[in-house]
Amino acid sequence: MTGTRVLFISGSIGLGHAARDLAIARELRALDPGVEILWLAGDPAARLLAEEGETLLPETAAWAEETALAERAADGFSLNIMSYAGQAARSAWKRAVAAFAQVTAKYPYDLLVGDEAYEIAGALQARPELKKAPFTMIYDFVGLDAMTRNPLERLLTYRFNWGWAGGRRGRPPSQELVLFVGEPEDVSDRPFGFLLPNRREYARRHYRFLGYVFPFDPAAYADRKVRSALGYDDRPLVLCAVGGTSVGADLLRLCAEAYPHLEKRVAGVRMVLVCGPRLDPAAVPALPGLEVRGYVPRLYEHLAACDVAVVQGGGTTTLELTALRRPFVYFPLENHFEQNLVVAERLARHRAGRRLSYSQTPPEALADTLIELLGSDVTWPEIPADGAHRAARLINELAEASRA
Repeated sequence: MTGTRVLFISGSIGLGHAARDLAIARELRALDPGVEILWLAGDPAARLLAEEGETLLPETAAWAEETALAERAADGFSLNIMSYAGQAARSAWKRAVAAFAQVTAKYPYDLLVGDEAYEIAGALQARPELKKAPFTMIYDFVGLDAMTRNPLERLLTYRFNWGWAGGRRGRPPSQELVLFVGEPEDVSDRPFGFLLPNRREYARRHYRFLGYVFPFDPAAYADRKVRSALGYDDRPLVLCAVGGTSVGADLLRLCAEAYPHLEKRVAGVRMVLVCGPRLDPAAVPALPGLEVRGYVPRLYEHLAACDVAVVQGGGTTTLELTALRRPFVYFPLENHFEQNLVVAERLARHRAGRRLSYSQTPPEALADTLIELLGSDVTWPEIPADGAHRAARLINELAEASRA
């Protein structure tokens, strides 16, 4: 793969996908130090890539900021992705395709990699002249689901799934390589929709399964020496984090309200609230003894150090906690199909984490759950964590085959 130039589009919302894309990029460079990787991404993913010294194309400045659009579409601790996709995302995707068209005209590349780059996948099908190189697509779920009885939402979901499944006959994907972050059992064993193919069977037929992708080796944190290195003492540590968007502000406020109940019953307990890159720490109540932080690089190290964590139901952070084998509570965003169905079902299969509902959990109940989990031992088995290497190897094979 020497001399190969890769255009890597880190799509989706927040920071989780960018972290795994960086892990794949590092493995690509381990296979061939001469590979050149150019990036397109929106905020806050672009900030993370820049901090890691990656080469962001100038067109990134014009790339659609889907995270900001999702934040505006949220209603408190609720985000219906289908409603968002049917409204704000369409204009964002149009801008992204326009920027991508400029990139394809200016920068020659040998391979295109897109992490949930749906808009680009659709554009390449509609406008084949934009395709300049083999395309690898990365997913961590298969198919969409409506969360309400709204007929428009259900129609939009069915139309999207029709295209994803390739119609009733289940046509193969148009991409040369499709990678799935996870295992076959992580794909729902049910149809995309009425008269459409079974999701798991379709994925088994057309996708390559990676296991899980992490920017770290979970075994390196098994001894938890990182705890003292980060400045934490022996007091019980509760870490609360909401990822790369501002949507989780209400969850951090709930954690803050639970802290006085926890403090009364657990001597010396320490609670740290991590707001992430897009949430002002001032939005969270500053209570005596409660620590509020903004963006924390390498948050996974702090997750490894904690005694129990409270997080949103996002796929990345919950998987990191599962791999690190730390007790945790997770709150799926209400009306968010991926967090309520895909992520929650995967965690249930691994027997990892404790699921709670934001709208049904008062501060006292959260404190009770944290007390129950503090000092507890996890019982779930280890999960496969070499997905970044597998992805890089498969991408490398595609590059070599395209050059033959």
